[in-house]
Amino acid sequence: MTIATALVTGAAGLLGRATVAALADSGVRVHALVRDAGQAFRDDVEFHQVDLARPLDDSMLPPRVDAVFHLAQAREFRDFPAAAPAVFAINVGTTAFLLDYASRTGAASFVSASSGGVYRGGGAEPLAEDASLNRPDELGYYLATKLSGETLVASYSGRFRAVSLRYFFIYGPGQERSMLIPRLYDRVSGGEPISLQGEEGMRINPVHVADAAAATVAAASITGAGAVNVAGPETISLRGIGELFGRDVGAEPVFERSAGPASDLVASTRRMSELLHTPTISLSAALGDIRG
Repeated sequence: MTIATALVTGAAGLLGRATVAALADSGVRVHALVRDAGQAFRDDVEFHQVDLARPLDDSMLPPRVDAVFHLAQAREFRDFPAAAPAVFAINVGTTAFLLDYASRTGAASFVSASSGGVYRGGGAEPLAEDASLNRPDELGYYLATKLSGETLVASYSGRFRAVSLRYFFIYGPGQERSMLIPRLYDRVSGGEPISLQGEEGMRINPVHVADAAAATVAAASITGAGAVNVAGPETISLRGIGELFGRDVGAEPVFERSAGPASDLVASTRRMSELLHTPTISLSAALGDIRG
């Protein structure tokens, strides 16, 4: 599928910026939604100042686009219950509005950002897209809204390509230091301990934003619909991450043991590689993007 025009929400975020850049670099006319006008970062992109935590109407959006990429995330997503209304508005309310907008205006694709956190995890095998999901009482509010959004997206699969991407620990240049990968780096560089369950701690396969953005853009052109994991090419434990960062900063990482067994969250990238993009960027190759 050839995309001539696209709408991207969350355009000022780590993934949003990379996706906007990838689309614009390929010649797509991009309408990028940002909360503040000062977040515009390219002259060849049309930026629209929109607060997605408030009700939308069509006057805020272009009359038609070929693809919608709904990548926005509430800044306060960890702040429950105080930020619950904003999280719901962006992950569920705005998703519902944009799906209706895409359907009414003739869009061919809708790509929505979900999370690998919806999986139950903990098993020895990588999590394929049909793996067990967390029970509602285990999800927590943020992930419950992500899974609700996935359900809404799937409801439109008969109208256009409807894809939910389950991202696993995206990282990259300029990321907020409160997110997992830069937070771990800062703990090592500051001599603070990393908490491990078991000897090695949780195993993950985090994805660099360049790989994530390439997969995101490709998702608008796949045949069919459904959920697809987006993760990195290597599996590494929290201990392994700490040791890697320790070598980079020239300091011995500090670990502390916490109760219980490690619960891994490792994604299968088979479907990602077959349908979207094969990830290639490892943590060790991207240390310059993580240092801050």
